[in-house]
Amino acid sequence: MKILRYSLSAIVLFGMILFSACDENNNLVLFSVQNDIDLGAQVAEQINNDPQYVKMARADYPEAYSYLDAMVNEILDKGDVAYREEFVWDVTLLEGDVLNAFATPGGYIYVYTGLIKYLDNADDLAGVIGHEIAHADLRHTSRNLQKQYGVQILLSIILGENASQLATIAGQIAGSVAGLSFSREFESESDARAVEYNANTIYACDGVKNFFQKLEDSGQTGGTPEFLSTHPSPDTRIADIVAKAQALSCDTDLLANSGYADFQASLP
Repeated sequence: MKILRYSLSAIVLFGMILFSACDENNNLVLFSVQNDIDLGAQVAEQINNDPQYVKMARADYPEAYSYLDAMVNEILDKGDVAYREEFVWDVTLLEGDVLNAFATPGGYIYVYTGLIKYLDNADDLAGVIGHEIAHADLRHTSRNLQKQYGVQILLSIILGENASQLATIAGQIAGSVAGLSFSREFESESDARAVEYNANTIYACDGVKNFFQKLEDSGQTGGTPEFLSTHPSPDTRIADIVAKAQALSCDTDLLANSGYADFQASLP
């Protein structure tokens, strides 16, 4: 019976691979889009209940959220985001002197006030937001899970045989997501996609490079978040982003009268 079950599982897995071999971004992902959505919702719930994340309520900062929502929607609506309609794309401000932003599966985006205050203009923040949207849209976390947990565990989750494991994974992601690191391939992929997303918006398409450049100029590259420091090096990432913008021939002029200073001033 055990052999038969494993044989049936292998057949199911093979069928899933055939059907999921090409998701909307042409990536092999065993998790379904709904799995991403469910996992993201569980991670968001864990973050909401974790005191290490100081969340800023929308009711208390309506102007700040209005500004940030407009930026996120500008990128989502004009950036050819594959899962624009499927994912929730909910953005949350986190209070703290931290130079970071991160995204979970399913499109939950978190941005620290420290990052917003550190950046010089709206284009720079739009570049970082585009980068984080890309991590979610390209399903980098789910693709990482395939390598980390292996096919058999993921298959048991997908088939509904191990629902508790999904909750465990969600808790692990929530506990480490602010310091989550991706491979060199995934970071480069998100950098390039950020340029593509912003190429059709009101923002400079290469804005994501400006944060790296500021860190380089100030000598602060050591100890910065993984997505902004290594894998690959800032110098390499800047060069690759510039090359991508040149290849697309997209607008690199900074947005005039963006209201970014007022946005910064509205934050605690």
